[in-house]
Amino acid sequence: MQPIYPISALQKKQAEVKRAAQNDVVRITENGAGAYVFCSEEVFENEIRKAVSQAVFEARVVDVIERGRADIAAGRYVAGSDEAWAEIERRAAQHD
Repeated sequence: MQPIYPISALQKKQAEVKRAAQNDVVRITENGAGAYVFCSEEVFENEIRKAVSQAVFEARVVDVIERGRADIAAGRYVAGSDEAWAEIERRAAQHD
């Protein structure tokens, strides 16, 4: 869980907040509600990398689902494990 500090901690516990921000995103509250985030450059870069990776993964999943739906609509599917194995063998034979 990301550390949470009140905004007053930026003055009263500056070293503690900075230490926490070296390892994670620190949430800063104001009047009990989330107001700001604080982190090191390294943590920030890592968060961006994670967000990009997640976005790419989600885009791939959407693409696979759309292709699957198109295949089903076009009748390009098999039903059951016996048909699946037969299709695998048929395709393998084509590559020999």
